[in-house]
Formats: sequence, C-alpha cells, structure tokens
Amino acid sequence: MKGTGKLFIISAPSGAGKTTLIRKVLNRFTSLSYSVSHTTRHPRTNEQEGRDYFFISPQAFEQKIAQGHWLEWAKVHGHYYGTAREFVKKSLAKGQSLLLDIDVQGAGQIMASDMDLVSIFIMPPSVDILSQRLAGRGTDNTEVITRRLENATAEMAQKDRYQYVVINDDLDEAIEALCSIFEREMGEP
Repeated sequence: MKGTGKLFIISAPSGAGKTTLIRKVLNRFTSLSYSVSHTTRHPRTNEQEGRDYFFISPQAFEQKIAQGHWLEWAKVHGHYYGTAREFVKKSLAKGQSLLLDIDVQGAGQIMASDMDLVSIFIMPPSVDILSQRLAGRGTDNTEVITRRLENATAEMAQKDRYQYVVINDDLDEAIEALCSIFEREMGEP
C-alpha cells in the first residue's frame, strides 16, 4: 500500500513569479499534483476554471466557511481564497503529494495545524522589481498595484516562518533552487 503523500505549501507576494516557478516544478515532478484553490475574484484573461482556480461567488464561499469546508482560507486583496479540506486529506491519504499555492494567512493556518508539510516562500529580488513586474502585467490599475505592494511588504516580513526561502532574481537559478528542494523532500532525482 502507498504511504501518505507529502504536502507542499508555496507562498509569495503577488508578482514574485510564483506561478511560473510552480509550473516548472509540476512539469519536472510528474508524481506531484497541484491543489486548485477556490476564489471569489474574477478570472484573469489566461485563467481557466478548474485549472487555475475554481471561481465561486462570495456568498457560496461564506457558506462553505460556515460549513467548515476549508482547510485554510483568507481574504486577500478584497477577495476570498481557500483550499478544500476534503480534497487535500483524501489526496494525501491515497499517497498523492500535493502542492498548494497559498498566501501567508492560509499558510499560517495550515502551519498551526498538526499537518506534516514543507513550506517554501518565494521572494522577489526587491520591492522595486516587484513593482515593475506588477505594472508590467497590465492586469491591475495603480490603486490595486499600490495595495498589492503594501501587502507584499507585510508578507515578506513573514518569510522566516517558512522552512525554505527562494529568491526569484534569475528565473533559471530560482527554478533549480526550487526543484532541488522538491528533490530533497520527495526523495526523487
């Protein structure tokens, strides 16, 4: 019988390159699955339902809070984000390792639980470069970018709560650093 899967949490401020890095890890480690989160925000241009997020209404999300549906949840940038408890528990019990892309609030909730996990924080090289990346996306107005930068400062102050910190200055180096963590923790080359 298969053993219990391993739970990986990756957090980063918006614009740090987390999504790009996660895609590279998932391509390299085929035994690793991505846990798709739920959110109340509207999809961005390239995002697909069920691949990037499950998009639900704020009312449905709040109902699931009341029902204890979420393993973790948070309200970030004015929108709810959460991970379904039952999906994670069933996947791990089947021996499937999971990667969760969650904010520092949600990560803190899981870190405070009795779950065995590996936590990784992705840092941008600097706040200035983070600002340039957010503006370069072309998806947010100035007010949203300002709020994201304020939140990023608070999130980066919590990086020491994580087992690993990867600085995404050079993409290839960050990919290799992140993949080496997964190799070590999963016991896979």
